[in-house]
Amino acid sequence: MFKMLREDVEVIFEQDPAARSYIEVILTYSGLHAIWAHRLAHPLYKRKFFFLARIISQISRFFTGIEIHPGAQIGRRFFIDHGMGVVIGETCEIGDNVTIYQGVTLGGTGKEKGKRHPTLKDNVLVATGAKVLGSITIEENSKIGAGSVVLKDVPPNSTVVGIPGKIVIRDGVRVARDLKHNELPDPVAEKLAEMESQMNMLKKEINKLKSGSDA
Repeated sequence: MFKMLREDVEVIFEQDPAARSYIEVILTYSGLHAIWAHRLAHPLYKRKFFFLARIISQISRFFTGIEIHPGAQIGRRFFIDHGMGVVIGETCEIGDNVTIYQGVTLGGTGKEKGKRHPTLKDNVLVATGAKVLGSITIEENSKIGAGSVVLKDVPPNSTVVGIPGKIVIRDGVRVARDLKHNELPDPVAEKLAEMESQMNMLKKEINKLKSGSDA
């Protein structure tokens, strides 16, 4: 157990250039606090001390802004960078050397029973604000782009972006598809286009009224 806790600290130094000292990391990194609270809560949950496990997870959530259900299974060298707004569901399974950023949700869709949250295999990275939903598997060495919504299994060595998430790179090779970043859904641009269309219609109506008055 001590070895695992030490690895949780060491991975921060490997991945965060802002980390300066052990005392700073141990005292100020909320992601580390949330992981350590989970390391305590999860064994209690497995031994059916559900209420006590939930109390620990809720206290951790209050102080860190990170919600990890005590039933989630988390491997070694797990790194939560910044972490505010992270949610990890009860039946999540997370492998070794996994990294997630702030605002990430590993949740359910509200339809499943039993295993209803994602499985992240070893060396997966989930970027800021991404949502990975349902009983799906993100295979080894895959990356989920910022703001993506992933609802289907992701094969190994893949990069997924967009809403819904689509594979753009696999095994280091760009996947041939029409998806382009400038074609991802943009609600602001869509609203502006709608307003422009309405303005053009109003201009036509005004021109018709002017033509009628001139006659």
